[in-house]
Amino acid sequence: MTSTSRRRAVFFDLDDTLYDHLNPFRAALTNILSTPPDFPYDQAYHRMRYYSDALSAELGGTPTHGEELHQMRRQRFQLALAEFGLSLAPELAQTVQEEYLSLQYAIELYDGVEELITELQARSFVVGVITNGPRDHQMNKVKALNLTRLIPEELIYISGAVGFTKPDARLFQHVTGQLGLAPQNCFYIGDSWRNDVVGALDAGWKVLWFNHRSVEPESDHQPHHRVADYQEIAHVLLERM
Repeated sequence: MTSTSRRRAVFFDLDDTLYDHLNPFRAALTNILSTPPDFPYDQAYHRMRYYSDALSAELGGTPTHGEELHQMRRQRFQLALAEFGLSLAPELAQTVQEEYLSLQYAIELYDGVEELITELQARSFVVGVITNGPRDHQMNKVKALNLTRLIPEELIYISGAVGFTKPDARLFQHVTGQLGLAPQNCFYIGDSWRNDVVGALDAGWKVLWFNHRSVEPESDHQPHHRVADYQEIAHVLLERM
C-alpha cells in the first residue's frame, strides 16, 4: 500500500483558473461605464487583479468582511481603470463593484476542467481547490459551478475559513498538514503570480503557472511549468508526471 506521504495531489486556484473571471469584469464595465467593444478589457482586468492582490497584501491578507473589504474592492477599480483613462469617484467605483459582484455567479468551468479532474481522480490523485476570499462569497461561486459534484467540499480550502491568505505559505502548509501530504508531491495550478506562483513555491509545492492572459512575471520565482490552456495542463499532469 502506498504510504500517505507519497500520495500525489493537484490543487487548483478558483478565480480565473477554473472559470473565466474576465466575463463578469467585462460585463460590469460595459453595463455601468458603457465602455466600447475595443476597450482593453484583458489588460484592465489584469491590472484590477494586480491592485486587488497588492491592496490585500498591504492589509496583511485578503480582508473577508467589513469596511476594509469594501474599500479594497472600490480602490482596485479606481486604481486599475485610472491607468486606462477612466477616473471613478468612490460612489461610481462602488456601483461598478456591485455590478461585478452580481455577475460573478453566472459562470461555468473552462473547457477541459471536468475531464481533467475526473482523470486525475481515476489515477488516485487527491484533487482540491485553494482560493482566497470570504468563505460565503467563494462557496457561492463553487455552487454556481456545481463544483462539488467533482470535488468534495472538504477539499475546498478558502482563506476566509482557514485564517491564512495566499501567498502566505501557511495556507498551503495547512492543506498538506491536514491531509498528510508531502509538499514535493503536491501540484498547484493558478493564474496569479503573487498569490499562486509565489505562495505555492514558498511552501515547497510544484507549480503550474496558468498564464493564459500572457502577462509578465513579477519576481525571480521560477514556476515548474508555464501553461496557457487546459490541454497543456493535462499534458503536464497526465503525460509528464
